[in-house]
Amino acid sequence: MTHPRPPQGETQALLNRTVDLFLPAAGGSEALLAEEVQRLTGRPAQAGRGGIWAQGDGLQALRLNLESRIAQRVLWPLVDGPYRDEHDLYDLARRVPWPDWITPAQTLRVDVNAQGSPLRSVNFAALRIKDAVCDVMREATGERPSVDTRHPDLPLVLYVGPDHATLFADTSGEALFKRGWRDAQGGRQEVKGEAPLKETLAAAMLAAAGWQGRAQDGPLLDPCCGAGTIAIEAAQMACGMAPGLQRRFAFERMLPFRTLLPQWQAMREQAQARVHAPAVPVFAGDVSFRMTDFAARNARRAGVHHAIEFKTADALQRPAPAAAGVMLLNPPYGERIEAKGVARGMARDGARGMPGSSRESREGFEASGSSAEFFSGLASHWKRHYPGWTAWLLSPDMKLPSLMRLKESRRVPMWNGPIECRMFRFDLVAGSARG
Repeated sequence: MTHPRPPQGETQALLNRTVDLFLPAAGGSEALLAEEVQRLTGRPAQAGRGGIWAQGDGLQALRLNLESRIAQRVLWPLVDGPYRDEHDLYDLARRVPWPDWITPAQTLRVDVNAQGSPLRSVNFAALRIKDAVCDVMREATGERPSVDTRHPDLPLVLYVGPDHATLFADTSGEALFKRGWRDAQGGRQEVKGEAPLKETLAAAMLAAAGWQGRAQDGPLLDPCCGAGTIAIEAAQMACGMAPGLQRRFAFERMLPFRTLLPQWQAMREQAQARVHAPAVPVFAGDVSFRMTDFAARNARRAGVHHAIEFKTADALQRPAPAAAGVMLLNPPYGERIEAKGVARGMARDGARGMPGSSRESREGFEASGSSAEFFSGLASHWKRHYPGWTAWLLSPDMKLPSLMRLKESRRVPMWNGPIECRMFRFDLVAGSARG
């Protein structure tokens, strides 16, 4: 059976018009993302809670997927309006011309994000949106698409507030922190007990530090690199490598965006042609040989192993690799403070950089004597061996500067998932208790 398809010009018109794109972001990084999007598109972007709004057309949605380092997704608006219950959501979704977006042979998924909503069940809200899509498609074609919760052709995201709802097409598909260089065996799941920093948060940290991978930014060092996320993100920036070059996107399977695939291919080729030798050195390492080797293998998959100098070394003893530069670290605790595992009592689920989400592991991190000794020793080492450097450190411990006996010059609120953190900036001066 053949299915009616929208005329080419009509489909193209969907993407030629300027719409209000929504790009979700980690808490604390919204303003940084707005600056990034403005730089990428040349258009103003408005930061809000949990993300930014940016005006753009179909091509700009593609470009943001390819180039944005901080955004979690790029969402294309389909319909919005007031609602009181799930029946109103069903009626709202029926207003979308779904045959323009999906065929009965394709799949969909609906995710719901609710804030202050009167709905009793977000799952039922998702079901009603799915019902609306399937009913419209059945009426238009005699058949309906199916649901695929893992790799849908058309991922949909519904945002519901107290009385207003907006339905988006998720042009990204998998979250944008998945750059494409990690795999199930060699990426996030290879090292037991590790919880790697998301690439989007690493990029937000680099943006907060004002480090863009230019020669004038100076060398970058992560002396507690863990899985290598910060160093890899920095090296890609230093090499001019777009973050989305190694992955696929949901828009490649969406009917309207198929008309833009030739432009998309040209966009990717142009981004590939921009890759160059690193403009500035990136240094990284860990006290653990295992973690340094793991990070180096990750860097090789990410295409930037040549741009990072890895060295297994204790952060409390590592000499400065250059006269001045920027240190950026998501500090370790637990087994990685000392390779032999002095702090065995620490929570293993947070062994990479941040404590686990439980209250117990956070309190264990803040109260641990070994943690206090580590950070005090780190500050002393910095004052002796890193004068002229700037250090940025992400931590959930608001009292960390006093623990280190350093005076921060800035503290930037930032969320690591559900954990409220601060990025502390220390301007290091030889022998000074003020950093």
